Amino acid sequence: MTSVRRDAISPSTQSATSSQLPLARVLEALEAWQRDPTDDRRSAVADALDGIVEVAGARGAVLEVCAPPLPTLEVGVGTLSLLPPESARRGLASFPLGSHAGHGTLGRLFLDAPDGAAEPIARIIELAVDAAWSRAEVHGRAERLAALEEATRAVAAELDVDRVLQLIVDRVRTLVGARFAALGIADARGRIERFITSGISPEGRAAIAHVPRGEGLLGAIIRDGETIRSADIAADPRRYGFPANHPLMRSFLGAPVSVKGRSVGNLYLADKEAGEPFTEDDERLVEMFAVHAGIAIENARLHDLVQRLAVVEERERIGKDLHDGIIQSIYAVGLSLEDVPDLVEDEDGRTDAVARIDRAIDALNLVINDIRSYILRLRPALGGDEDPVEALARLGEEFGLHAVVDLEVDLSEGAEALRRLPPDRGTDLLFIAREALSNVARHAGATRAALVLAVDEGDLVLVVDDNGRGFDPAQVAGPDALGRHQGLSNMRDRAVGMGGTFAIERPDGPGTRIIVRVPASSDAASGDRRSPGTEDE
Repeated sequence: MTSVRRDAISPSTQSATSSQLPLARVLEALEAWQRDPTDDRRSAVADALDGIVEVAGARGAVLEVCAPPLPTLEVGVGTLSLLPPESARRGLASFPLGSHAGHGTLGRLFLDAPDGAAEPIARIIELAVDAAWSRAEVHGRAERLAALEEATRAVAAELDVDRVLQLIVDRVRTLVGARFAALGIADARGRIERFITSGISPEGRAAIAHVPRGEGLLGAIIRDGETIRSADIAADPRRYGFPANHPLMRSFLGAPVSVKGRSVGNLYLADKEAGEPFTEDDERLVEMFAVHAGIAIENARLHDLVQRLAVVEERERIGKDLHDGIIQSIYAVGLSLEDVPDLVEDEDGRTDAVARIDRAIDALNLVINDIRSYILRLRPALGGDEDPVEALARLGEEFGLHAVVDLEVDLSEGAEALRRLPPDRGTDLLFIAREALSNVARHAGATRAALVLAVDEGDLVLVVDDNGRGFDPAQVAGPDALGRHQGLSNMRDRAVGMGGTFAIERPDGPGTRIIVRVPASSDAASGDRRSPGTEDE
């Protein structure tokens, strides 16, 4: 220890040295100890304390600091450098070191000093410890805020819930200063089904007989939905015990992880560093991170639900497209070939039979192209890059070739409005027309039909009319178990999806009239109008 002669220092210099430089030295040494609590840093604190003691004329001192986030510290200098036992300290001057921030006692200073020298030394040390603690507290709070911000960003941006939860467990363990941390997610019975750990190696975790099952303290947190802080797990009546090869743990802090008021798991820490108990500040921090964990779990659940709904919607769309497109095309081919055997037997009809077979082959080639389109894009190429009016006219021509029905086609009034529609709406309208014409061919028993495109009050109107036997729409409540009547539902869904309406009318005479109205404007909102006067066909 460096010796300093008190008689070589003037009163003014001695005052400045004892109130400024020693204070700065002690503060600097304490801050270095807080950042890196090694033996070298402890020695630096002892040297700074020794400097104050020597300048002030004291013989020795013991400094005890117990004020998290400062690491626990006990150093002695001068006559007290060997850290006398508690019984030997009773005759020494003792000063509690308080905090101006209201934290309470930060530590204690014992002095072997002449009368009048002890109190100034105590005030200098108290100021240094208080300043070091305040700076450490501010730094710790900044770290906690940064960690919470990081967790919040991860919850908002990361859909991989395991990565988010691992980040939360790692960060809370580091901030609190615990040896172990874990997060368990429970199933509907309260049994832990997913377990995320921090502070234990993969090899150590693999050696454990089984992950916790939600008994003991962990089960109490899940069942009661309350935070538990225990200084000694072994002495807690709620303990259950550890599985084989599980690390021994003493202190415990656990908080429930809740989703919409229901406890779905727990976030817990064990064994705070240096053997210190967990504090109320630690408890609040763990509870905040547990809230973020609950948000992450709920976000993952909602994302999974959205994904599954998207799959269901895509399946429904594909089903509609298959039903309204490929199946109708194949059915039309079959319809055109039904009387080919009779034509072949008649020598005069063989030419017509050959022509029908050629057309059927061409139609099947188109069906093959549609199937390829499904494989490549999961969307049939009905119309494709073709002008939508020409595609609709071609549907009418195909209907005339395959069905024994006189079809009247009038597209002139609504042609330009159809061309102005977005491609996806034009395709939907073509699907509706194909399904409606197919129903005429298969079910109506009609001899005449009409396909009309018109404009009425800003709407594009598609009408498919026939003179067949007709039916009561109210008797068709929707697709049955065999998938029949799916086409009517598909047509209505497509019309409503375009912001339009779908209606089935029964004229005064025989037959059925299907009327589809969609906004002629390309920027009209979709899905905002219901089909008037119709049931779920």
